Amino acid sequence: MQLLNLGILAHVDAGKTSLTERLLHSAGVIDEVGRVDDGNTRTDTLALERQRGITIKSAVVSFPLDGVTVNLIDTPGHPDFIAEVERVLGVLDGAVLVISAVEGVQAQTRVLMRTLQRLRIPTLLFVNKIDRRGARDDEVLRSVAARLTPAIVPMGTATGLGTRAARFTPGPGPAAALDVLTENDDTLLSAYVEDTVTDALLRRSLVARTREALVHPVYFGSAATGAGVDALLSGIEELLPAADGDAEGPVSGTVFKVERGPAGEKVAYARMFSGTLRTRDRIPCGADGTEGRITGISVFGHGTDTRADAVAAGQIARLWGLGDIRIGDAIGEPRKSYEHYFAPPTLETVVVPEPGVNRGALHLALTQLAEQDPLIGLRHDERRQETSVSLYGEVQKEVVQATLADEYGLHVTFRETTPLCVERLVGTGHAVEFNKKDPNPFLATVGLRVDPAPVGSGVGFRLEVELGSMPYAFFKAVEDTVRETLDQGLYGWQVTDCTVTMTHSGYSPRQSHAHQGFDKSMSSTGADFRGVTPLVLVEALRRAGTRVHEPMHRFRVEAPADTLGALLPVLAGLAAVPETTRTRGDLCVLEGTVPAARVHALGQLLPGLTRGEGELESAFDHYAPVTHGTIPRRPRTDHNPLNRKEYLLNVTRRVGG
Repeated sequence: MQLLNLGILAHVDAGKTSLTERLLHSAGVIDEVGRVDDGNTRTDTLALERQRGITIKSAVVSFPLDGVTVNLIDTPGHPDFIAEVERVLGVLDGAVLVISAVEGVQAQTRVLMRTLQRLRIPTLLFVNKIDRRGARDDEVLRSVAARLTPAIVPMGTATGLGTRAARFTPGPGPAAALDVLTENDDTLLSAYVEDTVTDALLRRSLVARTREALVHPVYFGSAATGAGVDALLSGIEELLPAADGDAEGPVSGTVFKVERGPAGEKVAYARMFSGTLRTRDRIPCGADGTEGRITGISVFGHGTDTRADAVAAGQIARLWGLGDIRIGDAIGEPRKSYEHYFAPPTLETVVVPEPGVNRGALHLALTQLAEQDPLIGLRHDERRQETSVSLYGEVQKEVVQATLADEYGLHVTFRETTPLCVERLVGTGHAVEFNKKDPNPFLATVGLRVDPAPVGSGVGFRLEVELGSMPYAFFKAVEDTVRETLDQGLYGWQVTDCTVTMTHSGYSPRQSHAHQGFDKSMSSTGADFRGVTPLVLVEALRRAGTRVHEPMHRFRVEAPADTLGALLPVLAGLAAVPETTRTRGDLCVLEGTVPAARVHALGQLLPGLTRGEGELESAFDHYAPVTHGTIPRRPRTDHNPLNRKEYLLNVTRRVGG
């Protein structure tokens, strides 16, 4: 039987989890459709998900169709949990993007569709909630064509909109979308010119172009009543491509989710792309190829996962025994490097334990949460005994707080959320410390030059000295320390988009006294290079100068035109810069940029300014120099190489050579 790994994606509250329940019911996996409001759905298993009525963690559930076994992955819809969606995208064969027939195309809908198109993931559109008051069909289709993609193929018509009697009638499908199909199919275009188009040719074209992610069939229906769901199931089976992969080939898979089992053990969710993995197999995992031993496997089928001896290409499995596994790691042969499809978090907050909370237990709990969400970065300040977490938004902060309380019994609060800034070089700087010359107490010569690099290029490390001039381990120590030190620049923020060049090197060769072993005091070690490099690097940064850049979001506000006068001064007060303003009927559309730190406030103010009719769409766009107010600084968590005396006291217990 063929396999299909299918993602269900949507803006929050579009009915994605409800549709998952209805698909499982229609496929005969469950006897009764669960309700999000009742907290009894199959995929929202976390207590917090059931309390809030939103999906927080992706979940896998399987169901059979006539000739296909579908592994369905339900993903979060709230933008604060976009990292959870990101990890799923790399393992999908196809997707269903759910749109509300009442709310239409929403902010997150556009973000998801753009990403699905960029990754060329075959996608069906399902317009849900046709039974709800205010449901629209033609207007939603026009909005989809204008705001998502014009390459859509309506697969039927909806009737009785806004009532419990709403229905979806399949047909005529491809015949109604000849223009869209001929734009993407030269063979069909030739047949059209020669007047030899047949229904069979149209259907073949629809299947092929859908599987190539060039066109997107659209279905209408209701997850609540089941209308249109059978037609969608038929489309999933016919139009989306089955998983491929050679079960006899080399083992290759990707981990897209990690959770902890009842005993605290790591459980990895992996999609296999090639080969067959068996229990007791020893297999290289992760970027460094560390070998792990598989102690247990369960595969998904008919609504649940069951223990198995092996998992083959195309399947999704839960794996036990990989204690060091992380999300994004390869299992066996790397298929491709794990890439980020969405922007990283742009906000940060300090976790404040309530009285009586054990700080060690809190740090362990936060570390385990970060394992499950690698884009939630942890930053521990040993001196202040504080831990910061990076986040996408306020809802995510509330979820972290509730998870710590419910699952770990740890009660915390948070400081005010602040933007995660970066530093970029203003110019070029160079510094050097020489071995055995005051005031350098380290047996190492290191010279470094820092140069600005193009935006988005990250950090590069180069050598202007001969690689053979000293042991390779010393060069590696310098490069690793450079990258670590750049996490905290002159203002405490990560320094990015620069090239660091090693211009000088030198060391004291291994020496020993007569009849004695290696004398550490006379010979260079890796610790000498790790010790002197931060001093050299921050001096080079000082001479180059850095400028703090804050994260900026691109926003789009759609609101009644008569509210524009109230909106503009509020946007100015939030340091938002409208770049384009246009009207569409009785609506106005403003697009521009706003500091990431002000997006939440804008979202809170918008309903009151627009009689509840305003819509805000925002996404990270770029970093811009901080030009208003005090330049933000971030407390350092290292030994502070900006202060030479303090640094040497911390590292060597001396202040000089």
